[in-house]
Amino acid sequence: MTNNPVGIPDPAEIEQTVARIRQMNEQLIAQSKDAGIVSLDAYERALDSMVKLQAETAGASQLEWVNALATAHARYVQDVSKAYTDAARNLLGGGG
Repeated sequence: MTNNPVGIPDPAEIEQTVARIRQMNEQLIAQSKDAGIVSLDAYERALDSMVKLQAETAGASQLEWVNALATAHARYVQDVSKAYTDAARNLLGGGG
């Protein structure tokens, strides 16, 4: 950075530095959002697998009340996780 005779940095150089910092911040935010969306996708896939396994296990039960309880729990987990991931996607700007 060059200084004028009084020792004050050149305003044009300050503006260029501020613009570079702003661009780096915008890139960091965009990359963080992308990483967040990828994490949400992985979380949804893991929960889907867990819910499917739970539903299959419930279907294998000989007891009707165990089947009903496990099915209700699987549905609850699915509904709550969908609400959570949809809200997180909206915050990240990734849609729903």
